[in-house]
Amino acid sequence: MEQARHLVEPALRAAVTTLPTAMHRVAAYHLGWQHPDGTPVCADGGKALRPALVLAAARALGAPPAAAVPAAAAVELIHNFTLLHDDVMDRDATRRHRPTAWSVFGTADAILAGDALHALALRLLAQDTHPAATAATARLAACVIELCEGQHEDCAFETRRQVTLAECLAMAQAKTGALLGAACALGALYAGAAPETVEAMNAFGRAVGLAFQLADDLIGIWGDPAVTGKPAGSDLAARKKSLPVVAALASATPAAAQLAALYRDPAPMTAQQVRAAADAVDRAGGRAWAHLAAADHMSAAIDHLTRAAPDLDGAEDLLTLAELATRRDR
Repeated sequence: MEQARHLVEPALRAAVTTLPTAMHRVAAYHLGWQHPDGTPVCADGGKALRPALVLAAARALGAPPAAAVPAAAAVELIHNFTLLHDDVMDRDATRRHRPTAWSVFGTADAILAGDALHALALRLLAQDTHPAATAATARLAACVIELCEGQHEDCAFETRRQVTLAECLAMAQAKTGALLGAACALGALYAGAAPETVEAMNAFGRAVGLAFQLADDLIGIWGDPAVTGKPAGSDLAARKKSLPVVAALASATPAAAQLAALYRDPAPMTAQQVRAAADAVDRAGGRAWAHLAAADHMSAAIDHLTRAAPDLDGAEDLLTLAELATRRDR
């Protein structure tokens, strides 16, 4: 990921610099490059997982990572477009230990900055002379449509009394798996891979994405605020129907009934209720199920990767990134 930041950040900065002043200010703040007043920040931005997957996929299939930098930068721009919009929709107050962009600059400018990053991503690919650029543009655009559907379902679940585990998994596949799959597929496209290899890489990324989402959902309940930069149990306080929660609610246990009652109560959860909800998810089996499901998706990911790159020695970086994505604390 450090190498990905080193290779991709200059392309990201060059693209974001072309934005109008107001949009540049919001985007540069959100990306962790500037303070609200525009002065520079001496710190890394995000984790750069998705661009790292693009470059690692290209390398695994025999291409120099530098050749796929435009694709990696485009994927990172799309990821940050979704984060800017998600923070507005979820009314999240903090990200990466800082106030979210909308809470600093206002809702309208945060949305517009997200829209601008989306357009920048597509422009990067449209202007790239690599033979795979056209196919990569189409795939990334299709991915954004799927991401929007996943986000729609995630928001819709908040007002529904019942959500099935199958529905929740499908939502996570669209909201999280789609972009990780696209990242790996774009790396394969830029390596000149055959269509079946591109699809195997896409399937690998999607499986990793589901494992990643399960880890993220566990962090949203039991993550350490000092590490995550978000309040303890933030997903429970927002009554999100995350995968461990839905699995717990489906368990037909006394703990599931207690959790359901906490989720039905329209009043904001107190800190004590958040702790009680976390305990109920655990006792109802949601935590254990999420750990097992993440392991199953990782196993499936490796199966897909062996189809794409039979010599796993060359795919060591992809395997390491997949492991890191699912064994993380923030």
